[in-house]
Amino acid sequence: MLYPLSYEGNTAPPYPRRGPPASWAHNGGMTVYIDPPRWPAHGTVFSHMVSDTSLDELHETARALGISVRAFDEDHYDVPAHRHADAVALGVRAVDGKQLTRLLIRSGLRIPARGRPAKIAATLSDRWRRHFPVHPALGEALVSRWGEPHRHYHGTSHLLQALEAVDRLTGGSPSDELLLAVWFHDAVYRGVPGRDEEESAELARRELTGDGWEPGLGERVAELVLVTLAHRPDPADRSSCLLVDADLSILGGSPTEYDRYAAAVRREYEHVPDPEFRAARAEVLRTLMATPPLFHDPLAVQLWEARARENVTREIEQLSAA
Repeated sequence: MLYPLSYEGNTAPPYPRRGPPASWAHNGGMTVYIDPPRWPAHGTVFSHMVSDTSLDELHETARALGISVRAFDEDHYDVPAHRHADAVALGVRAVDGKQLTRLLIRSGLRIPARGRPAKIAATLSDRWRRHFPVHPALGEALVSRWGEPHRHYHGTSHLLQALEAVDRLTGGSPSDELLLAVWFHDAVYRGVPGRDEEESAELARRELTGDGWEPGLGERVAELVLVTLAHRPDPADRSSCLLVDADLSILGGSPTEYDRYAAAVRREYEHVPDPEFRAARAEVLRTLMATPPLFHDPLAVQLWEARARENVTREIEQLSAA
C-alpha cells in the first residue's frame, strides 16, 4: 500500500467553516452545485452537492462549509436540509436534480452503479466463490474487512482494481498464491505502515493453514503480502512482481482516476493538517519516482509506467504549489 505518512487513527473531525475556496477564483467562479433537499435519511432530507470540475474543488467547498468528509459518497456530498441555505450563501449554485445529474455525468466524475460499494462487494463475493468455492465464509469475512467504513482508498474498489489488474497481467489465469496475496495484502488496514502489512500477513498465515488449503500456502501468501511493505520485489519472483504491479496499477490510470485515488488517500488522513500532509505525501511520491522503473512485469511497464510517472509528477507539482 502507498502510505502518505504514518499516523494512527482515521476519524476525521468536522471542518471549521471558512470563506469561499480559493479554487473558485482560479476556475473563473463557482463550479459546485447543489440540488433541493428531498432525499430522506436519518430523520431529515438531504441535498446532493457536486462539482463539474474536480473532486478537489468539491472537498474544498465541503471544508469551507464545515461539512465532514464522512458525508462524501463517492462523487457527491450529502448535505442536510438545514445546511442548504448555507451552501447557497457561500456561492454554491442551486440547480434542480435533473440538471445536477447532467452536470455530474458530463464532468466524468460520476460513479456508475457498478462502481458503488454494494455492487463492488457483490462482485468480489462472486469472484471469491468462483475461485475458492470450498471456503465461502472466509471470502465473506475478507469482503467485510475491505468494506470497513474508514477505508476511502484502501477499500473494496482498490481490491477489485488489483484483482482486475492481475487478470490483465496474467491473461486471466493467475495462480492461487497470487490471487490470495491480492485478497490479503490490505486485509488489515488501520493506516499504520508496517504494522498493517505484518498483521495482514499473519492473518493470511493463520487463515490459509490447514482446513483444505495446500500445505505451505499460508506461509507463501504471507511472504508475498510482506513484499508490499516496500514495493521492491525480487525480480526472479514473478508472483511478487505481479502483486506489486497490481497494487500500484492505479498510478497508471487516467488523470480522472488518479485524481480520485489521490483524493481518497487524502480523506484517509483528513485529521492531518494540510501543510503536514502535503510535505509528507510529496516526499513519499518523490521516493517512489526515484525507483526505476515503477513497474516490473513487461506488460505492466507497457500499460502503466509512462502515465504513472505523468500522474505522480503532476501530483507532486500540485502538492508543492499549494
